[in-house]
Amino acid sequence: MTTFQHRDLAGGRWWTMPLALQMGNIGSELSRALKWRGRNERFFTGALARAVELSNLTLTDPRYRRLPGRLKELARAREVLLDFLVGSNEHGSSPDSLQRYYDAFALAAARESAHGEGPADTSPSARSAH
Repeated sequence: MTTFQHRDLAGGRWWTMPLALQMGNIGSELSRALKWRGRNERFFTGALARAVELSNLTLTDPRYRRLPGRLKELARAREVLLDFLVGSNEHGSSPDSLQRYYDAFALAAARESAHGEGPADTSPSARSAH
């Protein structure tokens, strides 16, 4: 049985959030992991576990099952995050490049919230398609 750190989110609330908010929250955990990496192993490991958990919840969001391109991008984002934080960084990521990627979602979520807009397709692939 899986134990979730974000029990309320794992219970289905995560799947009601717009993608930008989901990805922005993953980015928050990434920020924490970057802050504690090499400084406090327990805090780093906790932030990493939360980022992975939120990434996994996003990958299992039923809304994205019918969008194979979206699933591929979400899986790649998770792969790149893990590759950088605990892998060999085969993708050549940097703290800045990862933070910029996730910050774009956080900014989009903040704009949606401030303007009372509904969920928008803010994925990088959707932005480049316009």
